[in-house]
Amino acid sequence: MLSMSVIVPIAIAVLVLIVVAKTAVVVPQQSAFVVERLGRYSGTLDAGFHILLPFVDVIRYKHSLKELALDIPEQVCITRDNVQVGVDGVIYLKVLNPERASYGVQDFFFAISQLAQTTLRSEMGKIDLDKTFEERANINASVVSELDKASEPWGVKVLRYEIKNITPPKDILAAMEKQMRAEREKRAVILTSEGQRDAMINSAEGEKQQTIKASEATRQRQINEAEGEALAILAVADATATGLRKVADAIQQPGGRDAVTLRVAEQWVTQFGHLAKHTNTVIVPAPVGDVAAMIATAMNVLTESKPRLGA
Repeated sequence: MLSMSVIVPIAIAVLVLIVVAKTAVVVPQQSAFVVERLGRYSGTLDAGFHILLPFVDVIRYKHSLKELALDIPEQVCITRDNVQVGVDGVIYLKVLNPERASYGVQDFFFAISQLAQTTLRSEMGKIDLDKTFEERANINASVVSELDKASEPWGVKVLRYEIKNITPPKDILAAMEKQMRAEREKRAVILTSEGQRDAMINSAEGEKQQTIKASEATRQRQINEAEGEALAILAVADATATGLRKVADAIQQPGGRDAVTLRVAEQWVTQFGHLAKHTNTVIVPAPVGDVAAMIATAMNVLTESKPRLGA
């Protein structure tokens, strides 16, 4: 048997180890321990090594100072148009004051979860089913605002809330699918009709422009032809006038009258011969044998016309 001299030192050593284990505390990084002394709050231990009073100080609560994610289970919400939908989400929060988080509420996780569910039901009841999907950001912001106000006395900061799923009943989903399909078909019909209308407008505009261009081309062609005919008539008239002036000037020259007399006689004989070839009936305007009288008559006409030719 061991003697008392051996048992006592061993007992003292074990007691010392127990006391050291109870009094020496190492707090991890991003953690906080709440210490009570004789049942009352004594202080908050930050990260590092700490010594407590044996059998007097007790670590009552341990909190993580990291950002925490709290899952909000799915619940049934009723929208403004009386449709039941299942909604679940997730809350991101952080402990800012370990003392308040320990003594301000029994369980801040449970309290925030319940408050998030009631706030979400209230926000969902303000909007119609069709707006719930596009109003997610506004719903999230409203829930965060309400939770942040309520959790401030608890020493907890609600950073953000996110809706994960919105699940309407199956019959509502089928009706929504039919509605979306009808909207897509409606838009397709509208786009097709608008395309046909634009095509008809473009075709009519093209035909209009073509008609205008064709009429302008016809008008310009007629103008050009008229101007060309007018210029041709003027050119013929100018040439005829010039020729007549030259003939008149030539007649006034010495021997000009004799040349005209000879030319008239030649033309008279030639034309009379042609007349006799084409028909058996001959109309004689004057005695055939009196050629000199015929020439004299032609020369008298020429003499009377001379003043006008010279003019």
